[in-house]
Amino acid sequence: MPPLPTYENPKGLGDPLSAYAHVARAGDLIFVAGQCGFLEDNSVGGPDVRSQTLRAYANVRTALESQGASMRGVVRFVTYLTSSDHVAGFYAAREEFFAEHYPDGGYPPNTLLIVKGLVRADLLVELDATACRQ
Repeated sequence: MPPLPTYENPKGLGDPLSAYAHVARAGDLIFVAGQCGFLEDNSVGGPDVRSQTLRAYANVRTALESQGASMRGVVRFVTYLTSSDHVAGFYAAREEFFAEHYPDGGYPPNTLLIVKGLVRADLLVELDATACRQ
């Protein structure tokens, strides 16, 4: 029987807003809960989609590194934006972040959804990731 998953709230990420873990590991698979532009004190790291997107990706990176993985191990992203007006800003921020973490242009799949809202009205973007330890 495979070992049970482990759950963690890594240092560097704010406290979860409810009863969940920021990251779960099952064997070599890592599942990162939806990350927003939260700073470690759970304040939002900027009023615009660019700053929130960059922080959300940084939070995913922190979660992955806590499990011995990196952004290169991501096999799938799911992104939630609160308005189609934010798509261009999100794409620009993603390209900025990805230039450093995926310099060869081998990007993981991403599903992009426009949703009515997120858990707090000041949040514009949320993304989650599935990765493998490499």
